[in-house]
Amino acid sequence: MAGSKENPGKERIGHTNEIPEEERVSIIENSSRTLGRSVFFSVLIMIISFAPILFLTGQERKLFSPLVLTKTFSLIGAAMLAITVAPMLTRMLVKGKLIPESRNPVSNFFVRLYGPVARFCLEWRKSVLAACVVLLLGSVPFVINLGTEFMPPLDEGSLLLMPVTLPDVSNSEAKRIMQLQDKIIKGFPEVENVLGKAGRAYTATDNAPISMIETIIVLKPKKQWRDGLSKDMLIREMNEKIQIPGVVIGWTQPIINRVNMLSTGIRTDVGIKIYGSDLDSIYAISRQVENTIKGIEGLEDLYVEQLTGGKYLDIQIRRPDIARYGLNIDDVNMVIESALGGMVLTTTVEGRERFSVSLRLAQEYRNDMDEIRRIPVQTMAYGVVPLSAVADIKVSEGPPMINSENAMLRGTVLFNVRGRDMGSVVNEAKERIDEAFEKMPQGYLVEWSGQYENQVRAQQRLSIIIPIVLLIIAFILYITFHSFKWVLVVLLSVPVALIGGVYSLYFYNVNFSVAVAVGFIALFGVAVETGVLMIAYLNDTIRKLVAERGNGRQNISFPILKEAILVGATQRVRPLLMTVLANILGLIPVLASTGTGSDVMKPIAIPFVFGLMSATLFVLILLPVIYNLLMEWELKKHGALSVLEIKE
Repeated sequence: MAGSKENPGKERIGHTNEIPEEERVSIIENSSRTLGRSVFFSVLIMIISFAPILFLTGQERKLFSPLVLTKTFSLIGAAMLAITVAPMLTRMLVKGKLIPESRNPVSNFFVRLYGPVARFCLEWRKSVLAACVVLLLGSVPFVINLGTEFMPPLDEGSLLLMPVTLPDVSNSEAKRIMQLQDKIIKGFPEVENVLGKAGRAYTATDNAPISMIETIIVLKPKKQWRDGLSKDMLIREMNEKIQIPGVVIGWTQPIINRVNMLSTGIRTDVGIKIYGSDLDSIYAISRQVENTIKGIEGLEDLYVEQLTGGKYLDIQIRRPDIARYGLNIDDVNMVIESALGGMVLTTTVEGRERFSVSLRLAQEYRNDMDEIRRIPVQTMAYGVVPLSAVADIKVSEGPPMINSENAMLRGTVLFNVRGRDMGSVVNEAKERIDEAFEKMPQGYLVEWSGQYENQVRAQQRLSIIIPIVLLIIAFILYITFHSFKWVLVVLLSVPVALIGGVYSLYFYNVNFSVAVAVGFIALFGVAVETGVLMIAYLNDTIRKLVAERGNGRQNISFPILKEAILVGATQRVRPLLMTVLANILGLIPVLASTGTGSDVMKPIAIPFVFGLMSATLFVLILLPVIYNLLMEWELKKHGALSVLEIKE
């Protein structure tokens, strides 16, 4: 200590002694310049890696763009603080004695744990590389068999029952069916409330016919359910008890049903749209499609939209007869309108409210064909004659509802997917349809819609944007290292990160969706960032080695090179683990969550967390091995290290 007091200017960083003010300021300024460059490239890579999500469209953009924008602005703000405020606070607050990193118990623990592992990997380089290749190839079957879907099914806490009956069902029969089903459903102990609706609302956006019933089922919290009962099991129990002849049952959820109907016109998970010019031909093709895909595993609630079976009261006026009675077309139409449709006679005023007063025959007369034929028609010369004397009255069949899209008539085959991923079900259905319809009739075509339409759109867009983003990241890495060699080494962390993500998806039984893609996109940026940090640290170690011993094979032997790489990798365990653990620990609450919304957030967090673990193992174990092999190859080939390639 006496020597320290006599020569304070000769004290070094890392000792528990006070540093002179000038030396402390110089150290902070040099560190800030190095930090600023590293922070800039790290933040830039993270922001660009998230860019594909901003180029999505439709539901996926509305759902995930707030996440990307929030993270982007947070990264920009954090980078500005790290470059400006952090050095200032360091200069103001870091004074007096500095404790060396070697005295940090947490850092020492990880260094002691990692040191023997890193040495073992550098000694058994070929075995480590072979093990990595085996793990990478072992994930290929999981990737091939990975299920696909548009979005993870969100548990809304309620169900929507959509039974569809025959098109010519009467109002009273539709009401009876709805009340019977609602009474059965209300008997389940898991059901809180039931509300049914038949027909359409007073809005032009709801074109539901009277034959389509909608019943909203509000469920109790899951803690009040029977033990061991899941949502799928509850749906199966309800579906078995409410089977009524002539009624096709469909199950979905209220929110996703409205979203699907507004965006694609399909009220189920998947719909097959058949376009053509003749409704009868479209209906025949629809029935053939139904028989073709029936029985596919996971395909539930199969239903063909009814294009025939509607009942119409057809009144054809006989012109010779009305001419004989001295009538015209308008006279007869006026009688029909007033008797059956109702004619507005006047308007009643009640305070601020006004109501139209209409007149027509009572329902028992309008429902009886004989009574309709006896509707009186007043003539000038012959008095009153029945309507049947001047018109032919009959009931004819026609389409209950005509749908058109893209200036073509349209029929639809609807089905839901349960117990299996949507991509596999649709692919199997496509194969069967292609075999059954070797050639579609001229003027008719088939199009897949519903959530599958959104899934295909998102996958096509991501398949274009992600490679472009990887090329941009590679360009930034080249600017950082000025060497394609190190760019390729860093980008190796991407497929290795995929290993952990793919295995985790299989373990958690999660299908690949847009949410999972968002998790992988977030993973790519962090994986590349950690790879850049390790290579930067190893490059710094090699620069110091060359500065101390000189360049060339005669100055640097393979054992010396290996020890230098081992020291460089070991001393940088703490910053790498800090970066990784900050990301992992921040997402642990998401992995442990079970409430509403966790269905969508977990598929984002699962591949990110476990993929980041595998990427970290790559950086700590495999990257020093690859770095050592490349440096030894440089010494063998050129007799010296490529110092220019690792220059700042």
